[in-house]
This record gives sequence, C-alpha cells and structure tokens, in this order.
Amino acid sequence: MDFKSKIILIYGPTASGKSTFAIKLAKKLNGEIINGDSMQVYKELKILSARPSQKGYNKIKHHLYGFQTVKKNFSTGDWLKLVKQKILDIKKRKKIPIIVGGTGLYFKALTDGLVSIPNIPVKFRKSIRLQYKKLGSKNFFLKLVKLDPLAKNYLNPLDTQRVIRAYEVKLFTKKSIYDWFKNTFSLFEKKDFYKIYIDYPRAELIERINTRVENMIANGAILEVKKFIKLKVPKSNTASKAIGIAEIRQYLDKKILIHEVIEKISIKTRQYAKRQTTWGRGNMVDWYRVKPNSLDKFLKKIYISRS
Repeated sequence: MDFKSKIILIYGPTASGKSTFAIKLAKKLNGEIINGDSMQVYKELKILSARPSQKGYNKIKHHLYGFQTVKKNFSTGDWLKLVKQKILDIKKRKKIPIIVGGTGLYFKALTDGLVSIPNIPVKFRKSIRLQYKKLGSKNFFLKLVKLDPLAKNYLNPLDTQRVIRAYEVKLFTKKSIYDWFKNTFSLFEKKDFYKIYIDYPRAELIERINTRVENMIANGAILEVKKFIKLKVPKSNTASKAIGIAEIRQYLDKKILIHEVIEKISIKTRQYAKRQTTWGRGNMVDWYRVKPNSLDKFLKKIYISRS
C-alpha cells in the first residue's frame, strides 16, 4: 500500500496505544499527527485526557492538542473546520496527515460529513422526552413511524436515543432526519482515507487502563483537578464531563479515599472503552483492523512512493 496520497485515520479504545503507533507511523511516512480526541483539545486537561507527552511532540509535529480552554465548549463542527484546514496544509507541504483519537463522531464527521440540522430548543427536546417516558418505547416508535415513515426502515425501536432524535427533528424541522443525512457530504472522497482500527483484546485493555489510571494519579491528576475547580467551569461544559474530575472532587471533599478514586476512575474508563468498541463495531465495519501484537508487522509492510 502506497500512502503518499492518503489521509490516515487511526481509531481505537482508550489506552490501546494509538498515540505511540501514530508516532512510529508518522516517522516512517514523514507524516504529521492531528488530534481526533474530544478531551485532548483542552489545554487544562493534559493528564486526565492522556495527552501525548512532550517527548512525543519533539519527535513528530502534532496539531490540535491542548489549544482550547475548558471554559469554552468545543463541538464536532468546530473540530471539523479546523481539521480540514490542517489536512490541506499538511498535504500542501508534501507530508501525510495522520489523525489519531478515540472520538468516533469526529471520524464519522470527517469521512461522511456533518449533518447541519438546525438547533432544536432545549424546552422542545425536553417535552419530547417526557412524551417518550409517558408512552413507552413501543408506542412512541409507532408514533414516530406515523410522523416519519422513513424511520421504520432505518431504526431499531429499542434504540431510545436515535428514536427520540428522529422524532424531534421531524417535528421541529418538518423534514426527516434521513433527508438531512442525504444532503450531507465530506470535503474528501472515500478513496482519500486509509482507516486503521486498533482492535485490542478486552482483558489486556483492562490491565492497561488500570495501569494508566494509577500513573495519572501518581503524575499529578489531583493537582490538575484542583486547578480545574478554581476555574469554575460550568457543569454543562463538555470539559466538565472528563472522566476523573467528579471522582477526584469526591476525594478532595474527603468523601472517598485515594484507592476508591483509582477504582472508580478505572471502572468509568473501562465503560468508556467498551462504548468506543461498540461504536467501532457499528460504524467502522470497513476499517482495517489490526491487533496490537501485529502493529510492528503492519509498519514493516507499508511504504511511500518517492516518485
């Protein structure tokens, strides 16, 4: 495989070694790395987000890491605008863009485009959720199909989040969410991407997660959260949802002990890794899957044309 004209995407669950692999790949291909993780954009969350080390930065040029303040929200749309600019700039300099991260929605937006559905008021959305609770999943789905017949062909009646989303979009915009999808496209073509999924065995990943959490605590995660608390970031902000903040707050408030902090963060991180894996199975069926013990063999096989 000649990677000269490609945009390389690397996805995998947290603690799967994505960043290390990306650096090795970038060194071999004369590439530059772009962040594809929604928490690693925040400058104040270096430890909790497991941002690449300074040593990694020194080896290869990195983009879109630690540049956004936690006081501001940063959306998928914001990332998409910036990542397109970075890709074009890197390619213009005859280098290969390598996007690495674990935020599935970022990758989907890049490869398929981002649906530009108008913002739906919070009060409107809350009223739909109340209807769902009142009617139950079966009756609500029947109501959705009556409102938007297209939903019957695409949705699992038990997929609560997507069912509600389809209903609120149709009711508010008078247009099916699937019609919105049809008008969505990527700036790049499918052939422009080479997509790598690091498929880590669950048992081994759990061990890596546990070790990572212990190292985070040892390397200053508590101090990082203390500084975060002083910033008085609204709970509604994306950064406030970073795994570890709530648990370390409990410790600082003397509600739990340090070993409980490690245990709670580890459990949450494992749950997150499972969601990432589930996303990958459902949305990344055409990605090239590589087991961690095969990454070095994969590196040996690739090349870049010098013509």
